[in-house]
Amino acid sequence: MSRLSERDRRLVRLFAAIVLGRWDEVERLRREAPPGEPDRAWRETVLQVHVFAGFPRAVEAYAVLAAAGGLGTLDEDEVLHEPDNPERGLGLFERIYHPHAGAVRRILRSGHPDFEAWILGHAYGRLLSRPGLSADRRELLAVAALTALGQDRQLASHARGSLRCGATREELLDVLDGLRGLAAPEFVDRARSVIG
Repeated sequence: MSRLSERDRRLVRLFAAIVLGRWDEVERLRREAPPGEPDRAWRETVLQVHVFAGFPRAVEAYAVLAAAGGLGTLDEDEVLHEPDNPERGLGLFERIYHPHAGAVRRILRSGHPDFEAWILGHAYGRLLSRPGLSADRRELLAVAALTALGQDRQLASHARGSLRCGATREELLDVLDGLRGLAAPEFVDRARSVIG
């Protein structure tokens, strides 16, 4: 029975607070960060925000965190200087959405072919497969964001994806517990039903 570490609980709460624009909570989390944090996992968490909440939320998060003490020292190997990587993205996408990856890709493509390419190349190939935060932790952050936003269908896909990437059901439930007082209670209740 695996449970989330205290650091992972902070990352889940930080991610959901940014996605929801709860800048008071973002500032509180930064000011109360224990020694050794923020670290690379914090920086990877914030970098992932734009995929779930857009660039404006990410820009504001960086400003709020900078004013509250920053995100620590960037390691030289954190800046990858690489282009979008659809091949690597496809591998992670297939792992998360298996056995429905083809159907999900058709949905993305039906909206616009460039949207599918952007999701595979940028979201999955460049960002979500970056080193510095494991795939299961990134998927748990997705579960937090999608719960907070009330996006049940995508939540179901990412909850299953988190399990395929190595998270446990107990960790998924810990994510939901970590959203208390932040996400709408009805969204958390619905997420519990989705997760089962």
